[in-house]
Amino acid sequence: MSRARAILGGVLLFLYLFALTGERPFESHLAYYYDILINIGINVILAVSLNLVNGYTGQFSLGHAGFMAVGAYAAGSWTNHLSPGLINFLAGSNGMLTFVLKPFPFLQQFAIPTVVADNLDLVIATLFGGFLAALAGLAVGIPSLRLRGDYLAIVTLGFGEIIRTLILNIDFLGAARGMSVTGTYTNMFWTFGIAAVAVYIVLGLVNSTYGRGFLTVRDDEVAAEAMGINTTKYKVIAFVVGAFFAGTAGSLFAHYTGYLTPEGFNFFKSVDVVVMVILGGMGSTTGVILAAILLTILPELLRALAHTDFVPAFQKALEGVIPIHLPPLQGLLENRLILYSLLLIIMMLTRPQGLFGDIAGSRKRVASSASK
Repeated sequence: MSRARAILGGVLLFLYLFALTGERPFESHLAYYYDILINIGINVILAVSLNLVNGYTGQFSLGHAGFMAVGAYAAGSWTNHLSPGLINFLAGSNGMLTFVLKPFPFLQQFAIPTVVADNLDLVIATLFGGFLAALAGLAVGIPSLRLRGDYLAIVTLGFGEIIRTLILNIDFLGAARGMSVTGTYTNMFWTFGIAAVAVYIVLGLVNSTYGRGFLTVRDDEVAAEAMGINTTKYKVIAFVVGAFFAGTAGSLFAHYTGYLTPEGFNFFKSVDVVVMVILGGMGSTTGVILAAILLTILPELLRALAHTDFVPAFQKALEGVIPIHLPPLQGLLENRLILYSLLLIIMMLTRPQGLFGDIAGSRKRVASSASK
């Protein structure tokens, strides 16, 4: 067993034990922090999957929110309309398992417990949402990934807006009024378990012999084509894998919030995920994960900071020392997105390669200096 598989198995085992023992009390007593953790897990899935496209393959996609929307609405529709029939077929009073266990009355109560049925529903809905999102990625990728740079960004941006507009006009999906999802089954096991699987698959794919084609396309697409590498194929594969995990993140989001609106998957959601990839470092999975955690927690910290009382007193004391009238600093903190944007600008000016964007190059330089 490889080291990566051992780590993945350990993470899944820890999450499973936590789900059995400590998750319910944690969710009950620390609901606010539980909500932040779930959002961190969903954002990690989105950022890692987009990093495969933007970071490792060198493309620039702005339509990740569209794939997330496809997965969310597909999974929510499955749970609302198809899942009750499936569960009833398996475990209803006239279901298949009830019929099979009919000669054994003492076993019928153990046919499918409610918690098992709920988790089974979440798994099937998540796979269904991821599969439809992957099909959407394939439909967009085949014709558009022959484009490069800004042109590809415009096409993927248009795709995301088309998906949002279609949802706004489909009454079956709730249109502008939104869609309620009957089951809120998402928990930390499935959220961080899928995040761990996404990290494992992306790293395994990129570090494999086959996956080196992604890095070749990123480094020099023209040279890769001259060597006979089908660059479009690698870009489409990266796009489909990224779309699949974006769809699974959408399913987890749908089954956690219990309510979906088209505005939750607009252009700004795609930009949020792109910022996580750029801030963490293009092609750095560790950096992207840390950036997803940071950019999920930071708005919450700024929300708390906006309601502090020390800012007006500090401003008054500062104006007493400096004879000028400052604009209201409390208003700046209440509009925390302004401060959030300033922090991002400072980060891009001081370290444009991201938090861990050049970690491999730094290791080489340190090793070279040590050898000298």
